[in-house]
Amino acid sequence: MDRRSFLLGTGTLALSQLLVGCGGKNQTQLNVQLLKGSIPGQVVNQFHKSLQQQAQLKFAPVEQIQDLFKQLQSWQQKPKANDEQGWRRFIPFGQSQNSPAANLVTLGDYWLKAAIEQKLIQPLEVKQVKQWSALDERWHKLVTRNDQGILDAQGKVWAAPYRWGSTVIVYNRDKFKELGWTPSDWGDLWREEVRSRISLLNQPREVIGLTLKKLGKSYNTENLDQVPDLEKELRRLNQQVKFYASTTYLEPLITEDTWLAVAWSDDVMPVLARYPQLAAIIPQSGTAVWVDLWVRPASVSKDTLSDQWIDFCWQPNIAKQISLLTKSNSPISTNIVASEIQEKLRNLLLSNREVFDKSEFLLPLNSTASKQYESLFAKIKA
Repeated sequence: MDRRSFLLGTGTLALSQLLVGCGGKNQTQLNVQLLKGSIPGQVVNQFHKSLQQQAQLKFAPVEQIQDLFKQLQSWQQKPKANDEQGWRRFIPFGQSQNSPAANLVTLGDYWLKAAIEQKLIQPLEVKQVKQWSALDERWHKLVTRNDQGILDAQGKVWAAPYRWGSTVIVYNRDKFKELGWTPSDWGDLWREEVRSRISLLNQPREVIGLTLKKLGKSYNTENLDQVPDLEKELRRLNQQVKFYASTTYLEPLITEDTWLAVAWSDDVMPVLARYPQLAAIIPQSGTAVWVDLWVRPASVSKDTLSDQWIDFCWQPNIAKQISLLTKSNSPISTNIVASEIQEKLRNLLLSNREVFDKSEFLLPLNSTASKQYESLFAKIKA
């Protein structure tokens, strides 16, 4: 699943990289490759000041999680000796195949199963980290998996969540004012007034998932054949859709070619701040939740500085800064109040426990179920 930053917010790591501290031969180093816009630069500076020992921090932002996943793969591959230059062309952001692996990397929860299966990452020892116990049990379950990447209470902890968001409905307020109502739940996508005025994410799990949610089922339903009326509801929804896209779906909303879009909240936040005619809501019956995680590449040695950074991100005051400055939610309780958030972002950032409890992580499906989702989605669009 390709989740990206549509527009960059201010105050985040927007440079090619952020270096803090003077380099030295024996100086401790922390090398982090992270999703661009997911950590504020001032948080890195605060972390550096909090350290008891001298250390050099290198934080390199990368545009897409998919590129970070490819980087993890590249650290596991050995190029042919006579083809080093050829390999260089295919490695994200032009790095040499021989460049050292980072200590920590951002990964989305959707990619976690594949990273574990392909042995690209190693387990973390976050149970020793002070703030681990402050995380809700749902976060513990999400990252505790067996060696095949499947949720397993007896498994190992493979990742540390540091921010999250959700799939939302974003709409043109002016157009819906004329209609006399505003969207509140997934069922509104089927209303006649918005026929041919909707853009959907070009993702089987998202589209079929929201339809399952409308029908009172789970996003993670495995046997779709056992869900009555699912195909019929998907065909009805398809008639409402003007187009499917996963990267350029907000531009038509801005130009009023569409009136409503299903979107990832991290794409939506910066757009809401710039276009007053747009508003967004989390559907009342619950939605899909995405998570940004810290993972440790398989090829690097364990180090205490990485654990300190993970724990630092979970400090309530730091978690609050990450949440407010990157316009995302935190897995740690932050006590954010309405006055600290721009009014039109409150729907998405002020935690509603009831809606969160109804929402779901997109969990790994077995290969049969995955093919079923892809096949049904292609069939409906055709």
